Amino acid sequence: MALKVTPKKQVTEDPRHTQAVQAYELGLRALQERKFEKAKGHLQKALSGPNKSLVDRAQVHILTCEKHLETPTLQFKTADEHYDYAVSLINTGDYVTAREHLDKLLKQNPKAEFVLYGLAALHCLTGQVEESLKTLDEAIHAKPALRFQARNDTDFQNLAEDPRFTELLYPDPGAESEPTEEEASAY
Repeated sequence: MALKVTPKKQVTEDPRHTQAVQAYELGLRALQERKFEKAKGHLQKALSGPNKSLVDRAQVHILTCEKHLETPTLQFKTADEHYDYAVSLINTGDYVTAREHLDKLLKQNPKAEFVLYGLAALHCLTGQVEESLKTLDEAIHAKPALRFQARNDTDFQNLAEDPRFTELLYPDPGAESEPTEEEASAY
């Protein structure tokens, strides 16, 4: 008894489905990059596809985009105000966003010792010891009084046992003078 082999019927995919999937994938990629306007445009193209579950998912992501687009962008009057916001992000544990703000501040003010100090603290909190020491050294060279602030700053507790940190904060006697009363009271 011979088996009769029937050729497989070739399934052709609906081009609308293919286009919708591609638009959806582009939309997700843009959403992950926080490019909400671009993501929304791609996701809206995915709505024309024949797959209901894909359309439903695209609608959910469109709502996310709209929510982010409605949120007003932060505007700071001064660099100090912007820095305070970045420090508040560090204090809440949002290290990624804090780093974005501190990097932006540093680009605007490359020699700003307070920004360098904040970055050094952030590097320390995120386990980047070498970067923390390097950045703290830059901050202290720009404003020696920061040495005294760092001595009592709990953000640097991960470096407390590191001899390089101790050397940075407690240089050889006479190498660095004590801060004036005005400098010390600023902290």
